[in-house]
Amino acid sequence: MVENLASNLQLLCSYYKSVADVCRRLNINRAQFNRYLNSTTVPSNSTLRRIGEFFGVEPAEMMLSSVEFAQLVQSRPIRLNDDITTVSPEQQQFNVLNESGQHGLSKYCGYYFEYYFSMACPGKILRTLVHIESQGDKTYYQRTERLNPRNAKKSFHGIYRGVVQLLSDRLFLIDYEVQTHVEMTQTILYPSFRNRVERLTGLRLGVSGSGERAPCCVRVVYEYLGKNINKQRAVAQCGLYDINDDELDEDICQSITNDMNEGDWHFRARF
Repeated sequence: MVENLASNLQLLCSYYKSVADVCRRLNINRAQFNRYLNSTTVPSNSTLRRIGEFFGVEPAEMMLSSVEFAQLVQSRPIRLNDDITTVSPEQQQFNVLNESGQHGLSKYCGYYFEYYFSMACPGKILRTLVHIESQGDKTYYQRTERLNPRNAKKSFHGIYRGVVQLLSDRLFLIDYEVQTHVEMTQTILYPSFRNRVERLTGLRLGVSGSGERAPCCVRVVYEYLGKNINKQRAVAQCGLYDINDDELDEDICQSITNDMNEGDWHFRARF
């Protein structure tokens, strides 16, 4: 059935000027689509349904033998989606970027504690919860902040959502704050060169939560928790901490200290 699907997809794509054209119209990562064409992997049910709707065939029909499917296509011409070419220039650029930045990201999916010195509360370490997950041919993440200043009656929660790309040998994360839409952040991390992901280090760029909203750059550590966790308990552990708090790992505190060595001309991440 996998080979039938690959052969039938190749036939369907032949009605368009190129495979790249089909991927742009479908908004599917080219590298991932090539795996379907090469019988390396099978699309998820939702992706297969989307491909079928695009060409005007049923998912079950795409599993027919190549001879049967060719006869079907001849008797019922496939749908040519000339109206789906209206992809915005911005989306076209993201699609090109996504083709390069998804391979190898699956090992990083799961939950993390993120640590860095708070931009809103100077001198305090902020621990947040990050969830990285793949959906279709893209990788997304959500970052949940829980601010619990001592003089506040209740905690404040902030939610950030964004996308992840693995370009060459660095992880790039960019997100936006979903409730007020007044902030975007970018994080660049060293990848893990081991099979097992434990900690990722890098830099995070954003704006302070104070009135001045000053752009700030801080060192950051991602501590891997696993693919399945008690999310409610993890969020309860998020918040502001003193640097000498016994609950925090000393190595993590040292890794996120925002100092510079003598002779440094740039603020650099620690590997």
